[in-house]
Amino acid sequence: MTHSSSIPLSTLRRHRLWLAVATCCLPLSTLVVADEVAGSDSVAATETVTVVGQAARIRSALSEQREAESLQTIVNSDAINALPDANVSESLQRMPGLSVERDQGEGRFVRIRGTSPDLNAVSVNGAQLPAPEADRRAVALDVIPADLVSSLIVTKALTPDMDANGIGGNIEIESLSALDKPAPFYKVGVEGGFNELTDETSPGATVSGGRTFGLSGEQRLGIAGAVSWERRKFGSDNIETGGAWDFDEQPAVLEELEQRDYRITRERLGAALNLDYEFNANHSAYLRTIYSRYADDERRVANAVEFAEPLTSDQGGDAAVERELKAREDVQEILSATLGAEHRLGDWTLAYSGGASEATEELSDGIGGAVFAASDDFANVGFSDSRKPHLRAPGGLYDVNRYALEEVEVEDAEATDKLNYLRFDISRDLVVASSPAMVKFGAKTSRRKKEVDENVWVYEDFADAGIDEAALGLANFSGPELDYTLGRIGPSIEDAPIRDLIGGLDAADYVDEEGSRINDYRIDEDVDAAYVMGSMNIRGLNLLTGVRYERTETEARGTGLDNGDFVSRDISNDYDNLLGSFHARYELTERAQVRGSFTQSLARPTFEQMSPAFVIDGDEAEFGNPELDAMESNNIDLGLEYYLNADSAVSVYLFYKDIDNFIYSRDVAGTGDFVGFDEALTFENGEEASLHGVELAINHRFRSLPAPWDGLLVAANATWTRSDATIESLDDGGAVRRDIALPGQSDTTGNLTFGYEDEHLSLRLAGNYKSDYLMEISDPVDARQDVFVDDQLQLDFSASYYFANGLMVQFDAVNLTDEPFYAYVGDKQYNAQYETYGRTYRLGLVFSNF
Repeated sequence: MTHSSSIPLSTLRRHRLWLAVATCCLPLSTLVVADEVAGSDSVAATETVTVVGQAARIRSALSEQREAESLQTIVNSDAINALPDANVSESLQRMPGLSVERDQGEGRFVRIRGTSPDLNAVSVNGAQLPAPEADRRAVALDVIPADLVSSLIVTKALTPDMDANGIGGNIEIESLSALDKPAPFYKVGVEGGFNELTDETSPGATVSGGRTFGLSGEQRLGIAGAVSWERRKFGSDNIETGGAWDFDEQPAVLEELEQRDYRITRERLGAALNLDYEFNANHSAYLRTIYSRYADDERRVANAVEFAEPLTSDQGGDAAVERELKAREDVQEILSATLGAEHRLGDWTLAYSGGASEATEELSDGIGGAVFAASDDFANVGFSDSRKPHLRAPGGLYDVNRYALEEVEVEDAEATDKLNYLRFDISRDLVVASSPAMVKFGAKTSRRKKEVDENVWVYEDFADAGIDEAALGLANFSGPELDYTLGRIGPSIEDAPIRDLIGGLDAADYVDEEGSRINDYRIDEDVDAAYVMGSMNIRGLNLLTGVRYERTETEARGTGLDNGDFVSRDISNDYDNLLGSFHARYELTERAQVRGSFTQSLARPTFEQMSPAFVIDGDEAEFGNPELDAMESNNIDLGLEYYLNADSAVSVYLFYKDIDNFIYSRDVAGTGDFVGFDEALTFENGEEASLHGVELAINHRFRSLPAPWDGLLVAANATWTRSDATIESLDDGGAVRRDIALPGQSDTTGNLTFGYEDEHLSLRLAGNYKSDYLMEISDPVDARQDVFVDDQLQLDFSASYYFANGLMVQFDAVNLTDEPFYAYVGDKQYNAQYETYGRTYRLGLVFSNF
């Protein structure tokens, strides 16, 4: 359905409070011409809550927290370097209310207060980042090395001058600026890492620096840059069932399982170059750039075991077995450039900027699956332990002479996400009844284009191509026995001889037309926005209010498959959002202050959910929904900060989110155009969802203790969250409704850091915990098939020694307890996936002058 371009009357009614507040507040401010007021500072755009975590200097961190400007979590460069965090995602996981989704043990996507990473926005130097991955809006922050970052700012309560697309919040990455430093600065570092599981070493290096040049008159030029490189070799051992349990039997029986051995080379290259030019104290311009390249070269050997009859852990029987290889390199790149300027003209400030960002993901000539099938089933195959299955199998299951190449799937894929924007902001400092105030307004326009192009070849029926049967035996493609810690998996499979074999065939004869066309699409998304807001400081009470209007227009173009026939699909959609915001901060005493806010935000559908592709095969269908509306959220935040002294503070926050148009997967078979279908899976806007919780943070350094104990410090935070959403689907012609928690939301997350610090030595032991959470709804009707991730506790250690000449030696130990990843189906005793990574150690040498 295509929406009207005008603002619906219901929307105006729902937001009339904010229209009234803004109308009453702003004109009053504009009646007073701002004169110079002795001893009073202008009010910043918004009053905020800032928590700086794991900072090397708690006193400086708490000073930032007390004077900060929005409901935010800020991590500065000292904190980023204080713990063994390889990338931006891992740096953020230690902050209150934040947790991460991991890939191969490394932090990847960031959740804010239990919301999906797709409900958050990520920006670099004010420019929103597009997403490299084909189906998501979430930006995987492990692509950005931590060494390129000056600070990370997570805004949990948006203000009207910010993009509204962030129900969870906005993650802002700020890169280095030379004007922030009083003197030239530099940093040069090298490191080596070692992974226990693979016995592999990994090098890395970083260079950064900058300086300010004084030019004629008041003019200054600041140049800062950084380059970071790491090549990490590691892996994991995995055993998974994929949730293939039949719960209609008691006890439940297993239909299949897989053993997987991963070996990965992950290379990160990052660079940033920033220029700042000051004409004088009132006029400046800047150029901010950042580039990141992330290459994942993955080799996965697997044994796929399918039982002839489903088994319990104490049974054995016949099983069909396939040995498989996946060998491909996934390369993701992000390039962002922002050009802007700021001019202070008396009481007026004019700022304007434009930016261009591009994110790509490329997979070239990747073996998505080379399948070697056994000639016959194996007898007496079973497993032990439903939680961590150990395959029981005869020795012949690992005999390479029992297997022959049956199929090879090769993939080429490219996803491109381009985003360009222009914006301007105008503010004016005022005085209202002897109180400093500010009015601000502005507009922004952005154009985004997401394109996906996939090509698939499936090589099979090798005898028809004249390839001798003897050439297909697994023995021709095998390497040494793999070191697999979860039992025995057999010898490795090499990809080079597989590529040689299919390289002699005509690729045009093996094109998979369906796989090469239905996943291709282009989505254009245009967003135009305008806002107005004002703030005032009245004897320790800081108030800010305003409204933001955003109009979104989308066009999705792609191809569907209707019972063997390809069909073009082109669908447009548009919608409007009017969003209010109110923030307040009040100083109760010199040590205590309270903050509160009511904000409204939105989250647009993911590209997977908006995809125009569809497949109709007989009485089954699966398709995206380009006509989805954005989710909208009303957000309430209330908090108290108490400063015991300059080195100690406690803060507590309550938060609540009420989400409309919650998007979920639904089976619509039996309705509309799908009457008579057995299954028709798509995405729909559902009913309300809600999320609420409590955040608690404590920072303290024990300076009052006698030396050397005055170097002890502790930092702790915890978040308790609850969420509720209702999904609906059809089963046997009737509607089935059930309540779920929001996917990805842990009830409890927390961090605890003990440290010691003096002039030369810095020691830290940090624990990060998150409780179990819903990962996937496999069957909207059957809750027994829901997949959960078990709770995780990871311990990391960092030690640094600083020499007087600027030299530092650093040692990091990551995942000290070798914490595994465990996902289960319905109940914790039923495995969906178990994966272990081993410990990682790093030793680095850094020479710096900051």
